[in-house]
Amino acid sequence: MQIRFVVMRRSFLLIALTAAAWVALAATPLQQVTTADPSLLFFDDFSAGQLDRTNWNAIVTGRTVNNEQQAYVDSSDTLTIGTGPETAGAQNGALIIRARRRPGFKTPEGRAFDFISGRLESRSKFEFTYGTASARIKLTAGAGLWPAFWALGTGRWPDTGEMDIMENVGDPTWTNFALHGPGYSGNTPLVSRQHFARGGDITGWHVYSMDWTTDALVFKVDGAEEYRVTRAMVEQHGRWAYDNPKFLIVNLALGGQYPQSVNKVTEPYVGLPPSTVDLIAADKAVMVVDWVRVTR
Repeated sequence: MQIRFVVMRRSFLLIALTAAAWVALAATPLQQVTTADPSLLFFDDFSAGQLDRTNWNAIVTGRTVNNEQQAYVDSSDTLTIGTGPETAGAQNGALIIRARRRPGFKTPEGRAFDFISGRLESRSKFEFTYGTASARIKLTAGAGLWPAFWALGTGRWPDTGEMDIMENVGDPTWTNFALHGPGYSGNTPLVSRQHFARGGDITGWHVYSMDWTTDALVFKVDGAEEYRVTRAMVEQHGRWAYDNPKFLIVNLALGGQYPQSVNKVTEPYVGLPPSTVDLIAADKAVMVVDWVRVTR
């Protein structure tokens, strides 16, 4: 019994130290670690003062999906790189994606929207197969705000696979992970929520990550494993769609089918209640990204 107690105590201390290290990682930037890491495949800490377009494409809305209520624009109105009160805690500046209320905004195709926002993709600039993708992010709480950090295949959706590393629809207490592929897209059965520990929520800095191997996807928050999906689990529903290159996406959507399924709001906009419309109109709905990285 005494020997067993010592082993358990050492294991507990190791777990506690590991958890403490990841809490520190979420609370502080990673610049000095990531730039020296020989396994580094991709890193952007948004320190250049402007968007690095060798890493990212700024998306302009064409076809919209999911009944989302925003148009994506390539504009400093919605995409800024820099420092300020909202980036407090980021070492070298950060990406700020800000939703704006713009009643009657017209897309190049002539479609009308009352909101604009931002979406960045690494398609054709950085794509990877297997490794660990992570980002340090803090969010605004507001029902129907739909920020996401995810990876997507370059072919037809959902055949080439989608991995949602972080999604939130405004509830500050949780984020979710999900997989979409052939036979398990849309209302996918491969989805899980993680709830923050007491005192934590989406408005604080957190590291959201995914470990991707040939046989499993492991989703983590601040280094703690929250959801593991194996190839066998996926193949109960359809083909494993995770042996092909994926590109990264960070975006802030507004309203639409998924938020509405959670908050049940239909007016004044699908998935967006008046309180969140007011938040957007006050320019206070943001997604702040300190850094994004991928390691082998």
